[in-house]
Amino acid sequence: MPTIYVPSEDDIRRWIKEAVEAYLNDALVKNIPSRPTSDEQLLCRKEIAGLLGISLVTLHDWMNRGLPCHKQRGRVYFIRSEVMDYVKANHRDTFHGREAA
Repeated sequence: MPTIYVPSEDDIRRWIKEAVEAYLNDALVKNIPSRPTSDEQLLCRKEIAGLLGISLVTLHDWMNRGLPCHKQRGRVYFIRSEVMDYVKANHRDTFHGREAA
């Protein structure tokens, strides 16, 4: 007759912890891109303002209100996907129904 093993509470906790860690580590590795995509390209202020159809003054105001930007060597750059997500969440009414490209 086979022996039945009844796991303790500590065994179950350890198994769950190991399974969650393995899943999260696997998910993180799969989500890290091997090379930058076009959305990750840094764009300057003029390019983003032109893309959104707004002035540089309005862009500066949005930056003060939380528009995601990256400062490098005294210059300001933007990642297109971050800007589009911010605009969709915070300034949708600015475009009166038209979608920013």
